[in-house]
Amino acid sequence: MAENKNKELDSDRIKSDSLNGGDAFAEMVFQKPKSFKVGMGRLLKYLKPWRFILVVSILFAIGATVIQILGPSVIQKLTDSIFDMVKDFGILQSTPPELQSTDAKQIVADGLSKVAQYGAILIGFYTVTFICNYVQGFMMAGVAAKSTKKMRNEIATKINRVPLSYYDKVGFGDVLSRTTNDVSIIGQSLNEGMVPTIISFLLIIGLITAMLIVNWKMALITIATVPISFILIGLVMSKSQKYQKQQRDYLGQLNSQIEENYSAQSVVLAFRGQTKAQSMFDVTNRKLANSSKNAEFLTGLMWPLMAFVGNLGYIAVIVGGVLLLNNNSIASLGVITQFLVYSRLFMMPFGQLAQGLGLLQSGAAGSERVFEFLDEKEQPIDKDKVSLKNVKGDVKFENVRFGYDPEHAVIKDFSADIKSGQKVAIVGPTGAGKTTIINLMMRFYEPQQGLIKIDGVPISDMARADVRSMFGMVLQDTWLFEGTIKENLIYAKQGVTDEQVVECCKAANIHHFILTLEGGYDHKINDETNISVGQRQLITIARAMVQNSPILILDEATSNVDTRTEQHIQDAMDKVSKGRTSFVIAHRLSTIKNADLILVLKEGDIVESGNHEQLISKGGFYQELYNSQFADPNAE
Repeated sequence: MAENKNKELDSDRIKSDSLNGGDAFAEMVFQKPKSFKVGMGRLLKYLKPWRFILVVSILFAIGATVIQILGPSVIQKLTDSIFDMVKDFGILQSTPPELQSTDAKQIVADGLSKVAQYGAILIGFYTVTFICNYVQGFMMAGVAAKSTKKMRNEIATKINRVPLSYYDKVGFGDVLSRTTNDVSIIGQSLNEGMVPTIISFLLIIGLITAMLIVNWKMALITIATVPISFILIGLVMSKSQKYQKQQRDYLGQLNSQIEENYSAQSVVLAFRGQTKAQSMFDVTNRKLANSSKNAEFLTGLMWPLMAFVGNLGYIAVIVGGVLLLNNNSIASLGVITQFLVYSRLFMMPFGQLAQGLGLLQSGAAGSERVFEFLDEKEQPIDKDKVSLKNVKGDVKFENVRFGYDPEHAVIKDFSADIKSGQKVAIVGPTGAGKTTIINLMMRFYEPQQGLIKIDGVPISDMARADVRSMFGMVLQDTWLFEGTIKENLIYAKQGVTDEQVVECCKAANIHHFILTLEGGYDHKINDETNISVGQRQLITIARAMVQNSPILILDEATSNVDTRTEQHIQDAMDKVSKGRTSFVIAHRLSTIKNADLILVLKEGDIVESGNHEQLISKGGFYQELYNSQFADPNAE
């Protein structure tokens, strides 16, 4: 599962990176999005709050494009003016001073004035083009940043609103990929794909129109090189696709191997598997290097090919222009210069169009995935719910039935009546439904049948936040966030004093260890902090004590500590659970001997209940579980 997720993440990242380069053309020609129209349609609707900025940005880009199209006509006039001025100046220079007329001198002066005029116009054109492109780029960068920021905020909010059952069918890595990769691709497509694609298309149409107006024969010579570039690039990129796919697959495999070896380094060393791990890595690394070499070489060949075809276009324009000039089919040398500029401009938008369309395709696919998540059904909003005050902690299950798949029940007909202050242990083999009961009690899931009541009130009549505020939890998997130890202990609890925090840590037998750390309770936890799994567990137990909730849940809370520390925790939990209802899930049955009530689960039903002595004396399933642990010399 982890390997597949890594491959997916790496594949998405490489695809995004590749679109910045030459293989964007291949993405456009050889890969079609499944629902480009749907994804792009949703994205455009999402951009509605910024539609004015988008329109203004496009208008600025169109202005820059129009000036680009008009520029060569000014260059033609500048070239002809320079040519005429040089010719007139040559005639003037060859005439003796006494024969030089005022009119001849004025003609040369007028020529110089025209050259300066057209030069100034060109400088003005290029300045305005720069300003238009700058404003357009600035505006689109703002739209991309603001829209993706909003999108990430909505995803973060959505994560807390979808039911927990959503993550049973969709992995956390997939949601992470939508939040990071897909949103980044959307931003990139907006910033570098949307307007450039529109402008490239308009530029192609505008240049063709302008060239046909100036001289249709020269226009055909310039356009004739385009099919050649498409054929050559298409042939190269069709070969590149195979290596691009191999590169993505091998990179996914390589990352998975690195992650596996890094996370299980102690196992690799213990079983002396370094040679085998290194050998597997070398094989995959070699395959990745070969596929990357071929893919990058073929991909990098696109732009040199376009430059080669562009140079062929220059030659064609020069040769054809000279022939047409000799036949008087074109007016002047300036027209040839004008078409040389047109030829250079004409090749540019095709590469930009290919890259822009590739980015838009990826952006459409990314937006489809993002909006698919945002459209997921949310948990019903809690309205007009009962709010309990002064919770005692009576918990009652009435004929509860539940299955993660409704057709396959995990909990079949569960009923139990737990009184306030009781310590209840839930035991049974793996898959019996122990943790599922806790999930139902916390309203992470809703039962398909039956009721769960706290102090006589069905929890379905209460707001989820109110239900969960009644519980303090310690799970088998410890979770600490980056921050100080004090911040981790208090977490979302308000109004907690330092004295209360210290008292809870002493009860959890973690106070002394915290004082040994630099900064004590202000010590910052991060990836470099050397805190053992057992010590992390003790911190989470202290955090549950700080919450001071009327009901406690301990799901294998002592599984990661040694026997001596476990005894300290048991003593501390006995103290903190006085006057509170506590639920303990444990596989080591020796830890729950002092429970007031033990519920023995088997295949989703309570098969036995009572305290330790009562259940042992019955000689039933509990006794089998208990004896089986001590029959194994490694159990205790």
